[in-house]
Parts: sequence; structure tokens; C-alpha cells
Amino acid sequence: MSTPALRIYNTLTRTKEAFSPIDPANVRMYVCGPTVYDYAHIGNARPLIVFDVLYRLLRHLHGADHVRYVRNITDVDDKINARAAERGVTIRELTEETNRIFQADVRALGCLEPDVQPRATEHIAQMLAIIEKLIASGHAYAADGHVLFDVPSMPAYGRLSRRSLDEMLAGARVDVAPYKRGDMDFVLWKPSKDNEPGWDSPWGRGRPGWHIECSAMSWAHLGETFDIHGGGIDLVFPHHENEIAQSCCAFDREVMANYWMHNGFLQVEGEKMSKSLGNFITIHDLLHTETFGGRKWPGEALRLAMLRTHYRQPIDWTVKALEEAESALRRWAEFVRKGETTGDSGNFAHQFAAALADDLNTPLAVSLLHDAVDPAQLDAALKLLGVDVRKYSDWIESETRSSVDVTAIDALIAARIAARAAKNWGESDRIRDELVAMGVVLMDNKDGTTSWEMKR
Repeated sequence: MSTPALRIYNTLTRTKEAFSPIDPANVRMYVCGPTVYDYAHIGNARPLIVFDVLYRLLRHLHGADHVRYVRNITDVDDKINARAAERGVTIRELTEETNRIFQADVRALGCLEPDVQPRATEHIAQMLAIIEKLIASGHAYAADGHVLFDVPSMPAYGRLSRRSLDEMLAGARVDVAPYKRGDMDFVLWKPSKDNEPGWDSPWGRGRPGWHIECSAMSWAHLGETFDIHGGGIDLVFPHHENEIAQSCCAFDREVMANYWMHNGFLQVEGEKMSKSLGNFITIHDLLHTETFGGRKWPGEALRLAMLRTHYRQPIDWTVKALEEAESALRRWAEFVRKGETTGDSGNFAHQFAAALADDLNTPLAVSLLHDAVDPAQLDAALKLLGVDVRKYSDWIESETRSSVDVTAIDALIAARIAARAAKNWGESDRIRDELVAMGVVLMDNKDGTTSWEMKR
């Protein structure tokens, strides 16, 4: 599938730009991953899916061996400490179990595994190294067991978010502390109590601030400057702004990443998702329980429903959208299964690739799928989106079989085979009609066996 040149919207410049990697043989992308204290919610699924599509597209353009995708795991955080104490488990037990479920949920969404999934706790040495560089260059200072970044020392601070000082002060939820030189200064290192995770440092036993973690992990695995940094729009400020400040000042660079990409917010059935409204939905819930729309949903439907909205636009997560996604999946699965070309495919492949290359215009790409006439081309296009219709068909078959009495169906089929062997055609037809009434589709094989599936 030929692909036009990739253009992406760069939050840093507020323009759509041609993508020109630093090294085409080593394209590098970093995306902020989960803080593993609880199940990931459906809003968290959006960057997972969006940047997986971008990862697939970059691999298609540059070759799978020439793209390096890093998505971190934050496993040291005050939320983790609080949740572990609340549940009466160790921090390690909480983070290991939460991460295990996260990884399974992400696989169910059809996401490829990143090339590296670094853990924050395994990069303390890199964090300390960056902090020492910042202190040495006058961009950070130690005070009362803390180390803070001196925001006024960086004139370009705020270039990514483009907020006024008042907006930044409000957005940063500034903590008033006597050891801070300025209101905007943020924590790089803080002291730990005896019951909190901690590591030895030149400033005493402590733990890292949130922002320094990503600067350290991206540096360790992608270098001082790399191509793409992604995440949700809620991370632009203060998290990504602070990452830029730390990395650029520590390594004396103009930029940390050349392209910054951010996906839009998600709401549920027209309302902001929150636990207080009772519409807080996790990926795990959607896949394994009947809490949304009264049923479980296949990962392929969740993924397709997400991709029907452009990644930079807000998305309304609805049961109707999932039902429409499933309807399309059923049609495409049947079309691919039959394998019959129904017309001239024209320039479908080029149009589809051009849509993705235009800042991941997945709504346009998905709309083109409905007009596909070549099953092979449709299948290839779906795979570039990360949608596997065969996997979807297997899920439907599994769910359907789990809701019926397989033993009873197998017994009726065995009785029908016996009736046919005895040439008792009347009994054979009666059993067949009974199975049809149950929604069973029979397939008599040449070897005398009978396969079956539930009618879709």
C-alpha cells in the first residue's frame, strides 16, 4: 500500500507540518503511559489507540526495524501509595497486578506492544543525573529536603501551552511552601517518610516528582532530542511543559521533541466522565462486564468506535457508537470471509493511505472502508488501523457459544448424523428444523461430520 508523505499537527507550533524525522532509519516516539494504581478508564484508551495507529503507520512508512516506540509505566506516585494503603497491600503488589490487567486490556484493544515499556522505579539514577545537571546549570535548587525547578530561569517556559502567567498558576494547582523561590517552581525531588518509597540522593532519602520521570525515561531510551512526543490534551500543562523545561535546560537543547501530538477529551453519553455521575467506565469493564449498554463489548468494536472521531477532536462515548461499529465489523468480516471482489478497486489503497497520512484522519479512512470492493485491500487497510475482523468473528463465536447449551446442540447433531446414517430422513429433517429454530447454522462436511455456528 503506497503512502503519501506524512503530515501531523504539531501542538508546539499550532500548525500541520510535514513529518521529517531526525534519522529516517531510527524514528523515535515517546507517549506517556499509565500510572498503575487502578484500572485504566476508557479516556485512557484513546491515546493508547491513537498512537498505536501512528506507530503502525510509521512502521509502514519507514520499516518495522526503523521505528522505536517508548510508552512508560509510572510505578511510583502518591496515588499508588494511597491506594496500596487503602487496600492493605504492598505497593509492589498493587503495581504488578494493575499493570498485568492493563497489559491484557491493551492487547484486547488490538494495540501492538511498544518497543520499550520503561518503569519509573528502574530509572532513578537517570532522574538524579538530570537533577544534578539542572542544579549545576542554575536551573534548579535544593531547599528543605526538596529540589525544585526554577521556572524564571527558563525564558521560553510556557511555549508549548501558550498560557498567561495567571492561567499557568491556576493550571499548576500551585502549592504554597516556604522553601519555594517562586510560585511556579515545581518539584523535581521530595523527601519520603519511613512508610513511603524512597531512594538515597544527595538531598536525602526521597522520591521523584512526576514530571522528572518522563524526562529521564525518554532520555534513557530515545536520547536528548527525539521525533514525536504524544499524550492526552490534559498533559500539555503542566506535565509536558515541565518535561520540556527539565530536558531542554539539562541538555542545553532548543527542543525536547520536534513534534508534540495530543488527543482530545472524552465524555460519556454527552456528559463529563466522573465517578460522582456514575459514568466512570474502565476498559476492563467494557471488555468483561455488562455495565455499559447491558453487555460486554469486543476490543475491535471499542477500537473502531474510537477511530471514527478524529484524534484531536472531543469524542462522545456512546452505546450507539459501539453498536454502529459492530454493525460495520459484521459486514466487513463477512466480506473478507467470502473473498469475492465486487468491482473495480480504483485508487482505494492510495486514498486510504492518504487519509491516514493527513494527520491521522481516521474518520475519512473509516468512511472509505465502507466503499471497499476488494476483500484483500479491505483487510490490509483494517490491519493498518489495527482492526482484526477475524479476531472479532472469533469473539462473537465464543460469546455466542458461551450463551447456548453446547452439550444439547452437540447431542442433537449426533442424533441427526445417526438418523441420516439410518436413512431416516424424516427424523433427520425434524432435528435439523429444531436446531434451526435454536439459531444453529449447520454445515455438512464431505467427511460425514457436521460443523455448526450460531446465526449472526
